[in-house]
Amino acid sequence: MKVHTQSVNFTADIKLIEFIQKRLDKLELFYDRIVNSDVYLKVENTSAKENKIVEIKVHVPGDVFIVKKQCKSFEEAVDSACDSLERKLVSKKRKPRGSVALKFL
Repeated sequence: MKVHTQSVNFTADIKLIEFIQKRLDKLELFYDRIVNSDVYLKVENTSAKENKIVEIKVHVPGDVFIVKKQCKSFEEAVDSACDSLERKLVSKKRKPRGSVALKFL
């Protein structure tokens, strides 16, 4: 899967980008029709410890899933966001497609 990563107001190191790529590749186990994904990494200028923000957009045919998480580290935020995306993708896969379900009513 093609992953576009953008870091706002800082430079992300290669280890973080590889971690994001590896974690998002696991999403294809839950839904195999993922086209690509966009990841936005931001650091909020506050005194709070949870100042790392990760926003992930996953593009699938006919839909876009967006998840935004804020945590102490980027890795934790990516894990949390991917868990949410897994649940969304599984529900998308189980949902009946189009008007096929309406014909039986």
